[in-house]
Amino acid sequence: MNIAIHMTRAGQVYREYPAIAEGDILLSNYGDLAHRVACIATALRQEYGLQVGDRVALILRNCPEYLELLYGCWHAGLVTVPINAKLHPSDFAYILANSGAKLCFASPGLGGTVRKIDGVVLEEVIDVPGKNYSGFLNHAPSPVVYRAPEETAWLFYTSGTTGQPKGATLSHRNLLSMCHCYFSDVDSGGPWGAFLHAAPMSHGSGLYGLAHVMQGSCHVIPESGGFDPAEIYDLIESWPGVSFFAAPTMVKRLLDFPDERDTRNLKTIIYGGGPMYVEDCLAGLKRFGPKLAQLYGQGESPMTITALNAALHQDSDHPRWRDRLASVGVAQSAVEVRIADEAGSFLPVGEVGEVVVRGDTVMTGYWNNPQATAETVKEGWLYTGDYGVLDADGFLTLKDRSKDVIISGGTNIYPREVEEVLLRHPAIEEVSVIGRPDREWGETVVAYVVVCSDAATDQVALEDFCLTHMARFKRPKFYRFVEQLPKNNYGKVLKTTLRKWDQTDEV
Repeated sequence: MNIAIHMTRAGQVYREYPAIAEGDILLSNYGDLAHRVACIATALRQEYGLQVGDRVALILRNCPEYLELLYGCWHAGLVTVPINAKLHPSDFAYILANSGAKLCFASPGLGGTVRKIDGVVLEEVIDVPGKNYSGFLNHAPSPVVYRAPEETAWLFYTSGTTGQPKGATLSHRNLLSMCHCYFSDVDSGGPWGAFLHAAPMSHGSGLYGLAHVMQGSCHVIPESGGFDPAEIYDLIESWPGVSFFAAPTMVKRLLDFPDERDTRNLKTIIYGGGPMYVEDCLAGLKRFGPKLAQLYGQGESPMTITALNAALHQDSDHPRWRDRLASVGVAQSAVEVRIADEAGSFLPVGEVGEVVVRGDTVMTGYWNNPQATAETVKEGWLYTGDYGVLDADGFLTLKDRSKDVIISGGTNIYPREVEEVLLRHPAIEEVSVIGRPDREWGETVVAYVVVCSDAATDQVALEDFCLTHMARFKRPKFYRFVEQLPKNNYGKVLKTTLRKWDQTDEV
């Protein structure tokens, strides 16, 4: 079962329905979009000689072509490798090499960056939009290539706290189950709607776009290609029945927008990717009405572990309503969710342990990394690395993240990656990175730095160094210079102590 059959079906059943828009300008209907997808598939196979199972990288900002490229690759039996366009070239290099991508589609300005990367063998880097890309549509359409449900469709690269990023292999079955969970557990469907891609299509917004192809929704790309509160409010006014995925920080920016705007067209804001403060949630319900839904998931079980739908958000008569707003909801319908101790034994209600999940949305494994797969998926259970507690009604509340991941603006930042870059600076002897709670971003990055005895540096110099060697969003916002880092008897840095220092300004 190839996930691409949903686009073929949409091209028949929803032929005249609006499919792709940029801002408030309609670009194509589903009949046109499905035809373009089938032509792209032919070009990929005939012009570039790609074979079933070959990988194709997408280093694209949100754009009208994103969806047709995803489905064009799947239509041809290929595997997509969507890559966050905000990453550093060194990240691009690793993912391209690790995935073995043969072709790369890139946004304006990014294609040149990719072409300059040493050691990565690509048959071609194709600018989107561009002359070469336009030529794809001159090919005749071809039928969908059959793929078994368990075969890989999407390589979702999710960094770990040790080593390089890992590619979660998401099968056609994984993606189909995720789509079914969207309508069953997160946001019930309707005869038609609009889905606004305000968050990166390489991640949650793109994943949820698949569900909206199934029901013939119009995919609306902001003209800015990103998130601007005024533009989002304009688009809500322009498109009836609009839903979109947003990080909590994006919701907060909408709430902080000073002007009152008409949101009657808004159907649902689905938020996830980080904690939402209860007060912000209450403010969202007051401003938008009962139109909030939450999901909790990981790249290894995309968008699909638990959900808190709109009905649960507005159930203010329940005696534990506020507690539920502080939770991440209940298990989605395609998975089981349990809490396990360090030995892997399941814990009773009310006890804190690691969140584990199994079901049809759990990845088939990490790409070319059997050791990491064995450490993460045990007897069918995905060990998330997140710690939480289940109540008697099945609501999951997250308590801590064992991997120390920092979530800033809905994006995961892994301390080890930042630490390794900073340790390349000649003046730094030791460094440890933690997250500081932040009302706007969820968390900001704080670096505790020990400077070499015979050297000197300051925040300005380290800021410049980081901007040269890592993506801007990963860099520390604050530096604290200390004589030594707190450690236990085994020499391990005590990040719990650093967090206490950060809260009390005590060093």
